[in-house]
Amino acid sequence: MWFLFTVLPCVALASAKHAFVARDDSALSTLTLLGPASLPTDATPPLNPALASFSIETAFFEEYMGNQSYPNKLSQNLFENLKERTGVPAEVRIGGITADSTFWDPNQEAALYNFIDDTGTLRNTTLGPQFWNSVKLLPGGTKIVMTLDLESLNYTGALDMAEAAWKGLGSRQISRFEIGNEPDQYYLDLDAQNYTAMWEPWTVNISKALGIGYPEFQVGATAIDPLWPYNTPQADAQFDCVSALAAGANDGHTVKTCSEHTYQYSVCDPTRAAVATLTNLVNHTRLAEYLDLWQPRIHSVRAQLGPDAFVIGEFNSVSCSGRNNVSNTFGQAMWLLDTTLYAASINVSRVYVHQGGPLALQSSTQLNHGGLSLYNLWYPVDNQNGPIQVFPSYSAYLFVTEAIGHSTSLRLSNIFPGRQANGSSITTAGGDPSAGQISVYGLWDEKSANSDVYPSKLALLNLEMYNQTDSYPRPNITIDISAYLPKKNQEVMVKRLTAPGADAMFANVTTWAGQTFASGVAEGNIVVEKISDGQVVIEASSAALVYW
Repeated sequence: MWFLFTVLPCVALASAKHAFVARDDSALSTLTLLGPASLPTDATPPLNPALASFSIETAFFEEYMGNQSYPNKLSQNLFENLKERTGVPAEVRIGGITADSTFWDPNQEAALYNFIDDTGTLRNTTLGPQFWNSVKLLPGGTKIVMTLDLESLNYTGALDMAEAAWKGLGSRQISRFEIGNEPDQYYLDLDAQNYTAMWEPWTVNISKALGIGYPEFQVGATAIDPLWPYNTPQADAQFDCVSALAAGANDGHTVKTCSEHTYQYSVCDPTRAAVATLTNLVNHTRLAEYLDLWQPRIHSVRAQLGPDAFVIGEFNSVSCSGRNNVSNTFGQAMWLLDTTLYAASINVSRVYVHQGGPLALQSSTQLNHGGLSLYNLWYPVDNQNGPIQVFPSYSAYLFVTEAIGHSTSLRLSNIFPGRQANGSSITTAGGDPSAGQISVYGLWDEKSANSDVYPSKLALLNLEMYNQTDSYPRPNITIDISAYLPKKNQEVMVKRLTAPGADAMFANVTTWAGQTFASGVAEGNIVVEKISDGQVVIEASSAALVYW
């Protein structure tokens, strides 16, 4: 049975291991991590090397990767940077809302054609055989999640696309097929039962047509946030991965993974746009409270399908394509870093940050129209929202991939603020003296010496807001990590993720380990600090990877 997990201010902190701190003053200028340094009981299984993955809107895929004649070198370099750090490419999901209006034409000469009507609305997308050559411009070994059209209720069309992808990319590159994008949002008013009545036989029949004798499908791809409390009739009636599995989605043994989508904020309507602010975004407590809503589902899915089975198959900071001065800032980089690591800490196997553009069919009241999305990690082409450029958020994925490195045996735990006895994140009311501003993750390598006794890396995040326009000195905190080090005066290496402030919007002032990536490749010298007193100073709106 799953625990109550939501954030409850009245829950005592007494049994929350790895969360206790000593504080020197009310401003929390210092933080002492007291341990113990041993592998926590809530540590994850070994992290998937493709934890930090991507979702690219089908209709925008060629803009991202180009084609055989004109490959997009910026995108290629940015993807390659991530692969270099882990040895494993980020996975790429080709999907989003346009996947449900994407069709296959074996006679089309163009790789991708978008039909845009007289009002400027993108109505549908057609792929031709050259599309697979665009996909092959991704780094070698990139695994693809291919989303098929469900909303049109055209099984033949979905089968045609699956057969084309299987032929064009092969079984080694196709990781999974996904049928339908956010089916809980369809005009069809689907629930778990009638969705499963279509979805399950489609997966069985497509598997037979392609000669697939193993699970190769991703169920769900739902968008509506879980209700709390989770164990009520209303919550049980929600259409999600768990209810779809309960309705028989895996009766044909075709399900490999479950995906759900998370957008913490939104500008799809004025009410939600009002709270989609940078200050709200960059806070550990808020993002942890949000992701904790999924813990019961994650627990259920992993129990049924295995430890690597739950993914966040599409996510970003602000739905309906982001918000200016929020999603395109270094603040989003800090949010993306903490979100990715916290999601991993609650056993999400992979997260797929979404890249695309505003679409008229998403919402009639949305804030954004045209161009590419403000939350994208980079613009591969010039568009109405800006020129070709890399945004600060990209650097968060550099941090994550370097933290994982080439290890396949790295386990992670959120050691500060840690967890309440019921499994949820510790809040200010529950005992977090940093009020959601500090987040610390430990990484233990099962294959290293003393792996159960000490971690091999720490990720230290200071989410306290500091803008480059602020007139006061930049605050900082000194974090004492001595309790987690294997010996006194242990020398540690420190790589930092920095920018002039949370409101910084340019990659040429965003540095990871002293280097910038505005051109798609590393510029400048790598900067690695050495510290031997166990005291690491972290400025507001910055992060550090510490290893030894």
